[in-house]
Amino acid sequence: MSAGHPAVPSVLMTVRLVARDMSDEHAAPVTTEPPDAPFHTTGTDHITVWGSNEADTIAFYRDLLGMPLVLRQPNLDDPSQTHLFFDTGDGRILTFFVSDDRPSARGQRAGTGAVHHLCFSVAPDEYEAIMAALEDAGKGYNVFDRGIFHSIYTQDNNGLVIELSADKYEIPEGRKGEVLATAQRLREADGADFAQDRHMEGALEELGIPVNKHDLPEADAGVGV
Repeated sequence: MSAGHPAVPSVLMTVRLVARDMSDEHAAPVTTEPPDAPFHTTGTDHITVWGSNEADTIAFYRDLLGMPLVLRQPNLDDPSQTHLFFDTGDGRILTFFVSDDRPSARGQRAGTGAVHHLCFSVAPDEYEAIMAALEDAGKGYNVFDRGIFHSIYTQDNNGLVIELSADKYEIPEGRKGEVLATAQRLREADGADFAQDRHMEGALEELGIPVNKHDLPEADAGVGV
């Protein structure tokens, strides 16, 4: 399931399910109800990444991942840099600060406060075509069945891990949080380490949503299980 160099660096490949050692009695509640907070966000507006140069950034995000470049202007805090805006596919924006004097890096630094990976949604029926496109572009990748969704992992031009995620089941718009919170409750009652198909299907049935599973390739859940 891979082509070229390994797709996922050791920081991702060594993940373990530490949740096995956590006591649910002291864990924060998982719920779709808004918390008692002084204010509430209304969604994700954009994410900004320190990029390398414009050509390499556009080659990966526009020409390979298919994100339209919708705005280019100076970085208003440092006009010597260019600020690129990409539409990730649903109107949510991913931006990069780039400069032509910065070559693409070979990998990312791990640590507290660092970005672990970025995840973008893809259509389940394009899964095979996506893997073929990554191979044609010389990009390595890994495929995992994460229980609640199915993911392809690769790297961008700077070694940042990019996850391309497809829902395993048809979930109506605006109800994913409700489905996941219900699957979480069923998982805990089941004593399972992580949410699996039976929990997702049980959640959909409990919420009165038809259980329609997408045809996705067989894959391991991850390297930590």
